[in-house]
Amino acid sequence: MNLLEAPAAAAPGIPVPAAPAARFVGDTGDYLALLTRGAVLLALTLGIYRFWFATDLRRFLWSNTEVAGETLEYTGTPFELLIGFLIAMALLVPIYVGFFVVALNLGPFGQFASVLGFPLLAFLGHFAVYRARRYRLTRTVYRGIRCHQDGSAWRYAVCALFWWVLIILTLGLAYPFAQSRLERFKMRHTYYGDLNGRFYGSGFRLLLRGLPMWLLAVGPLAAALVYSVATVEWDKVAAAAARTKNGAEFINQLESSFPNVYAAIVVAITAFSVSVAMAAVLFPVFQAMMLRWWLSGLRFGTLTIRSHLRTAQIYGAYLRFLLYGLLFLVVAALFGGLVIGLGVAAAKPYMQRETFEAVAAFSGVIFYVIMMLGFSTIYQATVKLSLWRCGVESAELEGVAILDQVKAEGTPSSALGEGLADALNVGGF
Repeated sequence: MNLLEAPAAAAPGIPVPAAPAARFVGDTGDYLALLTRGAVLLALTLGIYRFWFATDLRRFLWSNTEVAGETLEYTGTPFELLIGFLIAMALLVPIYVGFFVVALNLGPFGQFASVLGFPLLAFLGHFAVYRARRYRLTRTVYRGIRCHQDGSAWRYAVCALFWWVLIILTLGLAYPFAQSRLERFKMRHTYYGDLNGRFYGSGFRLLLRGLPMWLLAVGPLAAALVYSVATVEWDKVAAAAARTKNGAEFINQLESSFPNVYAAIVVAITAFSVSVAMAAVLFPVFQAMMLRWWLSGLRFGTLTIRSHLRTAQIYGAYLRFLLYGLLFLVVAALFGGLVIGLGVAAAKPYMQRETFEAVAAFSGVIFYVIMMLGFSTIYQATVKLSLWRCGVESAELEGVAILDQVKAEGTPSSALGEGLADALNVGGF
């Protein structure tokens, strides 16, 4: 008998608490070291290392996520991501070149055609997101059994594009229903071995939970829009603008004929400021609500998940990011300013003006890259890791025994979707 077993043996009547069904066992220091090394190698390789970087991060997160006593396994390789990215670029470059040539040579029609490229790229982005999810699932193994996904990525992209148009037209009110429908589509085609997934999250319930936040963030903008429409005769303002020959004359006419325009502008600026401030303050609440809603809607056969994620945990992650980010900014500004100042003082007498300006510009680029990589590292180590850890550890699993009956199915998917998502900058973990 060892010291750990002694208390249980001494008090056999006291129940020993069971280990949580899901937990994250990774160390924050190890993850930060991995992020720091990756950021340095990203800078030295001009971004090429990102395929190895993404693979290392996924392996760390997957291997430290424990479900029912066993951890996940990520089997993807960086070479798959690299090849997928190169294939995606081979497909996208002709599209970009085509848009550029059409816009350059066909005048107004070409400019109109280039505008149509945005919906096309949005469609390809949603297509890539679905295919990238398929790739990551087929590289996720638990108890020796692979996850996988079927379903049409084209159909998903059409549905997602339709829902995002509705979201824009409704100023975000359609977002809960869009998320509910799209998650149902994804989970309906998601499998762990032969065990099919489902999603039961309600869009209407999500709308009711998020409506107060929508009123606080979007309400001021909507009120300002209604006020400007009700108090300003914009058709007459447009006619006055067409008649005047210069800006000063138009401003004088506004002051004399349309005094309500200035009031509308003040209301609009105030409303925009309030909306931005409320969105910043409420974003952690929104993110916690979405993560809790999504986890609680997941089902695999009789396996049910309930999330008890606390909003304070997400606020704490963002506060740590702001604190460490501010500290990094101060240190980097002082150290960078000192190095650049000493370098300028030492090198300026020995350089021609053109050479000095080129070196100064290059130093500015290096400083910018360091700052961006530093903030990205801090964000990953504070916010992203906390979201993963809190999401896993807040999950309560019921019906875990169904996992013992799963049979292996599914085959690995190509990394084209992952590469396309990377090329379109819509990728993720």
